[in-house]
Amino acid sequence: MFRPPVNRAMRVLDRSFFKKSVSLAAARVFDIKQISKFRTDLSYDLLKLDRMSAVKTVRDAQGEEGKALLLKPEVKSDDASTWSPKLSELVNASQVAVLPYQLEMDYDYWNYYDIISSILPPEEHDELPVGFSTVGHIVHLNLREQYLPYKHLIAQVLLDKTQRVRTIINKTDDVGSHDAYRTFSYELLAGDPDLNVEIREGNCRFRFDYSKVYWNSRLNTEHERTVNKFKPGEAICDVMAGVGPFAVPAGKKQCWVWANDLNPDSYKSLEEAVRINKVSPFVRPFNLDGHTFICTSAAELLTTTTKVDMTPKPSRLAKSKSATTRPPPIILTAPKTFAHYVLNLPASAITFLPAFIGLYAGHAQLFAPHTDTKLPMIHVHCFSTKSDDNREEERKICREISEQLGYEMSPGDEEREGEVGVWDVRDVAPQKRMFCASFRLPGEVAFRETLG
Repeated sequence: MFRPPVNRAMRVLDRSFFKKSVSLAAARVFDIKQISKFRTDLSYDLLKLDRMSAVKTVRDAQGEEGKALLLKPEVKSDDASTWSPKLSELVNASQVAVLPYQLEMDYDYWNYYDIISSILPPEEHDELPVGFSTVGHIVHLNLREQYLPYKHLIAQVLLDKTQRVRTIINKTDDVGSHDAYRTFSYELLAGDPDLNVEIREGNCRFRFDYSKVYWNSRLNTEHERTVNKFKPGEAICDVMAGVGPFAVPAGKKQCWVWANDLNPDSYKSLEEAVRINKVSPFVRPFNLDGHTFICTSAAELLTTTTKVDMTPKPSRLAKSKSATTRPPPIILTAPKTFAHYVLNLPASAITFLPAFIGLYAGHAQLFAPHTDTKLPMIHVHCFSTKSDDNREEERKICREISEQLGYEMSPGDEEREGEVGVWDVRDVAPQKRMFCASFRLPGEVAFRETLG
């Protein structure tokens, strides 16, 4: 009764087509001060429809304006047998009158799903394109082939029905299929061609051109989960940092972050994120090849001394006191070794692991048992197949890690040497899943002497 009219032949959106008039009954309330009370008293009789207020303005035969409560379709204005006892009581007490009412519905009322399901063929309804990514003012679609004939219509309805969205694009190839920067080709389907966005994730802001850098809003939980592993004062090496979704929040918790990305546009956006989030004392951006960065950053950190003065600025009152009463300065010093490495390039990150072989060769004395410092944790994102329990995927991922490191790794506790904790991040396709494999760099790998 309340569904929009159907037009399976529509290929260009015609908003005027979506109109409907529904015959209902309404309870005219004579004393407007009683509207809230009667709304409660007549809750059984009222029309309950999403996004539709039950209170409507009506006019009587003399043209006098008043308020009425819309009643459910089963209630008929000319059949008192359809009225509830409470409605009959109010009518007999001359507090309300049951009148016919024409509910006019149009395109503005129905939502995206309502409109699209009235246009697309019924056989396509099981997988209607309702899942999409929103990045700032951009909706990013990844339409399946059967929906491509409807792509402009789908985009226009989405543009109309999605708040704070100005641009609809459709991905035309896989991420990273035409370059090493994890960008993708796209087509503009509707709206503004501007893809420069500003977004917030957690308490951080990021600005970037979505067509030139990698960003996935569906990874916000993974960003938070990983950063929660970092402790203030630790040094973090973010090898494929993108625009900084791991690096910037880590910097905000006073971790020392060396953040790198090969993409020059990502590097520029990372620099801006560091600036606008005021984490420049803790986050240092780089624009290097990831293999090279893993090795050079570890060596450079060993010889780098970084200090940050975190002493609170004195108040006016404190300034007037003698220097002997002021608190001592708070100076934070960066460690000489990284506690965590993040490799968030799931399509190929595992192939970067050979760079860790001999990473600290000749420096075993810096780590346990000679000191309290542990070898770093490695967090490497990857793709694999999917199953109900992920057991086969865990074994497969560990075999790939073992081959790259030349050291046997097996599923287990990420804190134990030789064991890998595999975290299920998210599904990315019907038979494809993203994982994060975390493990502590084995000493035999870190201290292995290599030729050259």
